Amino acid sequence: MSIVASYLYRDGQRAGSFDIDTGTVPTVKNEFVWIGLHDPDERELFALQKTFRLHHLAVEDALSPIQVPKLDIYDGQLFLITKTAHLDGDVIEYGETAIFVGDYHVVTVRHGSDRGHGALRKQLEAAPETLKNGPDYVLHGVLDFIVDGYLPVVQAIEDRVLEMEQRMLDAFLSREQIKRLFRLRRQIIRFQRVLGPMSEVCGKLVHLDLPCIDSEARKYFRDVNDHIRRVETTTGGLKDVITSVFEASNLLEQQRQGMITRQLAAWAAIAAVPTAIAGIYGMNFESMPELKTEYGYYVVIAVILSLCGILFWRFRKSGWL
Repeated sequence: MSIVASYLYRDGQRAGSFDIDTGTVPTVKNEFVWIGLHDPDERELFALQKTFRLHHLAVEDALSPIQVPKLDIYDGQLFLITKTAHLDGDVIEYGETAIFVGDYHVVTVRHGSDRGHGALRKQLEAAPETLKNGPDYVLHGVLDFIVDGYLPVVQAIEDRVLEMEQRMLDAFLSREQIKRLFRLRRQIIRFQRVLGPMSEVCGKLVHLDLPCIDSEARKYFRDVNDHIRRVETTTGGLKDVITSVFEASNLLEQQRQGMITRQLAAWAAIAAVPTAIAGIYGMNFESMPELKTEYGYYVVIAVILSLCGILFWRFRKSGWL
C-alpha cells in the first residue's frame, strides 16, 4: 500500500485513523481528513476519487509524474500540481506532489520524492490552534515545506560556483571545470522553468478568490509567495554569476595568451640582432674590410651583447618580459 498516513482531525487534534474504503467523509466545519500517498497505483486513487468525489481529470494528472506546476478548480475543489527538488551531485532531481483540497479533506500524492511529510505533520499537529482552521492551512504547510526545500539546492550550487570562482582567480580553469560550469548553468535554467509556474500557483492563492481558501489564510500564502520569489531572485543572480565566472576565466586566458605572445615577440626581436649580424659575417665575401681588423671579432661580440642588453632592458621596462 502506498498510503503513508490517513487521519481524521477534529478541532486541530488527531482524532484517529481514516479508512479510505469504509470511512465516512466529515461534514462539520471542525473536522477534516488528511491523507498522504507515495507513488500510488490507479486503484488507490480511484478509491479516493469515489470517497471524496475527486474530478477524473485531476486524478489522471495526479497519476502522471511529468506534469507542470498548476492550480485548477474542479466542482468547488482545488487541485494543485507542485514540484519538489533536491540536489544529487551536480544534478537537480525533481519530484512531483499533487494536492487535492476540499472543504473537509486534503490529499497529497507524491511521486519521485523521498522527502516525506512526516516531520511536517508533526509540526502542524504541535500547533492545533492553527490546524483547526482547516485544510487550507494544511495546504499552506505543504507548499511552505516544498518551497523551503528549494533554497538549500540553490545555496549548494552557489557554494560550488563560488568555489570555482576562487579557483579561477588563483589558477586557470581546466576544460573539465568549464564543462562543469555549463552543466550547473543548464541545471539553473531548468530550475527556473519550475520556479516560474510555482510562483504563478502561489500568486493565484494570494490574489484570487478560490474555493476552500479562507481570506485569513492569504497572508500565509503571501509568505510562501515571498519565499519563492526570493529563490527566483537568487537563482537568476546565480546564473549571472556562472556566466561572469566563465567570461572572467576566458578574459584571463586571453590575457595570458597575449602575455605569452608578447614575450615570444620580445625574445624573437632580441634573437634577431645576433642572427642578423652573424648572417652578414657568414656570407664568405673576401673583400669585407672587417675581416682584417685585429679586434673585429671582439668588437662584433660587444656590439651584439650591447644591442641585446638594450633591447632586453626596454622590453623588461615595458612589461613584455
